[in-house]
Formats: sequence, C-alpha cells, structure tokens
Amino acid sequence: MKTTNSLPEITSATSPRRTHELKIWPACFTAVESGAKPFDVRENDRDFRVGDVLLLREYEPETEQYSGRTVLRAVSYVLLGGSFGLEAGWCVVGFGSLPPLPPGINDTKLW
Repeated sequence: MKTTNSLPEITSATSPRRTHELKIWPACFTAVESGAKPFDVRENDRDFRVGDVLLLREYEPETEQYSGRTVLRAVSYVLLGGSFGLEAGWCVVGFGSLPPLPPGINDTKLW
C-alpha cells in the first residue's frame, strides 16, 4: 500500500483532530496526490473541521474495489454550502499540511 505523507507542519488549537477515511475516484486521487487539486467538494455529513485529517483511499467505481493506494491530507479550510453557489449540506474542503505524528506513533488511526 502506498501512502503519501510529505507535508510541512500546521496546527489547530480550536478543536480536537479527527481522522476521516474517505473514498476518492482515480482521476481525483491522482490530482490530489500530485498537488494539482488542493481541495475536494464533499457532502458535509461528517462535520469537517480545520485540523481534521483525511485518509483518502483510491476507489475504482467500475469494479467497486479499492486500489490499495492512499494519501493523507489535512483540512486547512472548510467553505460551507449555502453560499457561493454551493448547495447547503455540502462543503469545499481545502487541503493543507499535516502536523507531525507524535514520537512513537506510526499509525494515524491512533493519532
């Protein structure tokens, strides 16, 4: 399994950090992984907040299977729906840098 995690540090003092495991289709996965797409449009069914971490798992919709590739991104900005043409209940999640893992922690699910 390939994981991309080569980002500088950010901090968020406003809320505890949560990790969300999400499906992402191949074309979007490639764009996010390369840095060409520093955001995602999502239904806001998880109450995304700045400082949360997204574990994006590449998902093949034709075969309904995960490819095994993953990428981590931190939420640096959330534009809530109901404005700028974005439907209520949806959001644009901006990606920023991941804070470093605490010493001795290697798995973000323990983070």
